[in-house]
Amino acid sequence: MNHAYMDEIFEIIFENAYHCIVIVDKEGVITNINETYCKFLGIDKSRALGRHVTKVIENSRMHHVVKSGQEEIADIQYIRGNHMIANRVPIFDENEVVGAVGTVLYKDTEEWMKMNSHIKDLLLALENQRKALKEQHGVTYTLHDIVGSSEAITHLKEKVKRVASGDVSVLLRGESGTGKELFAHSIHHLSERNEQPFIKVNCAAIPDHLLESELFGYKEGAFTGAKKGGKLGKFQLAHRGTIFLDEIGDMPLSAQVKILRVIQTGEVEALGSMTTDKVDVRIIAATNQPLEDLIDKQQFREDLFYRINVIQLDIPSLKERREDIRILAKYLLFQISMRVGKRIVDFNEQVMNQFLSYSWPGNVRELENVIAAAVHLTNSEWIQEHDLPAHFAKIDATKDKSLKSIIEETEKIVIKKALSKYNGDKKAVQQELCIGKTKLYEMIRKYKL
Repeated sequence: MNHAYMDEIFEIIFENAYHCIVIVDKEGVITNINETYCKFLGIDKSRALGRHVTKVIENSRMHHVVKSGQEEIADIQYIRGNHMIANRVPIFDENEVVGAVGTVLYKDTEEWMKMNSHIKDLLLALENQRKALKEQHGVTYTLHDIVGSSEAITHLKEKVKRVASGDVSVLLRGESGTGKELFAHSIHHLSERNEQPFIKVNCAAIPDHLLESELFGYKEGAFTGAKKGGKLGKFQLAHRGTIFLDEIGDMPLSAQVKILRVIQTGEVEALGSMTTDKVDVRIIAATNQPLEDLIDKQQFREDLFYRINVIQLDIPSLKERREDIRILAKYLLFQISMRVGKRIVDFNEQVMNQFLSYSWPGNVRELENVIAAAVHLTNSEWIQEHDLPAHFAKIDATKDKSLKSIIEETEKIVIKKALSKYNGDKKAVQQELCIGKTKLYEMIRKYKL
């Protein structure tokens, strides 16, 4: 059988298969894709060929298969509002991966709609089960919810797995928005206490005069306005489980003394009580503050610090794991789009470049907020620059900027906008920005406005 005939047979099978088929090279670039797949994606074949697979197929993992050399069979992939069944198989040439072939199950619309409905029903059942577990034990997240494959986050996940099974206290340290609560949930979920309550206390959100009653409870008549029958504190509610003391650096010294006593004795004394209650809790604390500095200022007890800091986990900031930004952004886009009920395919390259170069002082929480705003603002299937919220879109983010350059850039944007707003009326600009005449003229010359 000659090669030309074999090529013809392949082409017939390739183009008439009920399955969607795509082939990529070792760089993840599409070298072939059948019309069935193009029809499903709503694109011309000429627009797909020669482009990286992630630019054509949403949530594709073909480039990961090429990189790892590991096949992925019967994986659920969300494409164009549907949950599809995808197979991805690497192609080898003399033990070297030279590409990969992917297939997506797509026989006919009616059959697929039945299967897709079944998958959605299973996912809904899974979500309902997670909600039930949350209501019963207070745990919302697991280690699988922490997205990223960078060395920093992978190492941290492995450390979580090692320390979770024990009962020692854990201190989570990291900037605001890095996901400290997710790690606290994950530790509890992987521990022997996972069937028991997980109780969160935000030490910064509870007024000082209420913190002790919230932590340790009170008896009826303990103070004016005390609830009839009294109230259990967070420590009593967490008995046999885990208590998560978030923002512990904001806890007043009076409460710190009592927390220390609970750790040392395993006993809690409710306000207005003449007796103590035995409690068995594991403590996970979190802070974005340098507790050592607070100790020097006598704002945090050193003996409590050593009690809660048996194992310390440092959560990396988003700028310390920039390689996770792309996959994290796409994961958040998928989650938010599903929640909002809009079909958003991806970000255009300009938006993604801006994400990759921005410093993200608010970390993952800021990234999530920016994407959520863009999802609500966009009228298309792709997030574009004009869809980004105004405060973010104005930032010309480039890697490793100095504080001075960021300030100068912001000054230029603000002054330029004010001059435009008042049609060059410098007196009005002075009043708007609360700056002197000399300073304004100096900046206009400096930035050539």
